[in-house]
Amino acid sequence: MCELWRRPQSVVGKSAWITVVAVLVIVSNVIAPVCVATPFSAPARAAPGLRPAQNPARSPVRTHQVPLPGVARGEVERLVLRGSDIPEEDWKPGHRGVDLRAAPGQKIAASRGGVVAFAGVVAGTPIVSIQHSDGLRTTYEPVHATVAVGQHVRRGAVIGHLADADALPETARRSPGLSWGAKWGSSSSYVDPLTLLGDARVRLVPPDSVPDTAPDPAPKRTSV
Repeated sequence: MCELWRRPQSVVGKSAWITVVAVLVIVSNVIAPVCVATPFSAPARAAPGLRPAQNPARSPVRTHQVPLPGVARGEVERLVLRGSDIPEEDWKPGHRGVDLRAAPGQKIAASRGGVVAFAGVVAGTPIVSIQHSDGLRTTYEPVHATVAVGQHVRRGAVIGHLADADALPETARRSPGLSWGAKWGSSSSYVDPLTLLGDARVRLVPPDSVPDTAPDPAPKRTSV
């Protein structure tokens, strides 16, 4: 009697375990998709060979002017000899600035106010660099400086005169006219200088169709 009575209990116990296991399987199948649907938020990384998107907080201030006195923003397109071609990787070839047509001896102005960070010669090329308050640094070459390191300059202030490329040593970088560049501080994050001017449209033109010197500024009105 005892043995016959215990058999149903063992059968019932096994049935209960089977029921529990089945419930666990069903629950796991329901919960798993929910967990998968909420992945871990890993920080975004740039793809190999590509630079991350520029931080909007470091966007350059578009209050610069053309570094050639007397040339308005809308007139810069006719002075562009070579536009910028900034490579995505620092070691690749490219053009990290823009070449503007200018004559030797022509005055060169600061595109925006700042502090002179460098005024000297590098590998035979005379260069002037200005550090701006937003962290951007603009460079002008080949330019014989008329300012000194640490000097504060205003936007449009004359910082030097364009050097004669033919008179520079062989080690100097050869660029037609004024080579104007911009980058963030001492890093290698270069910026197209023309974007500092706002919405001015740029169109490359043959050098022969552009005058050798910048136009004279418009005469000021005088009250009678």
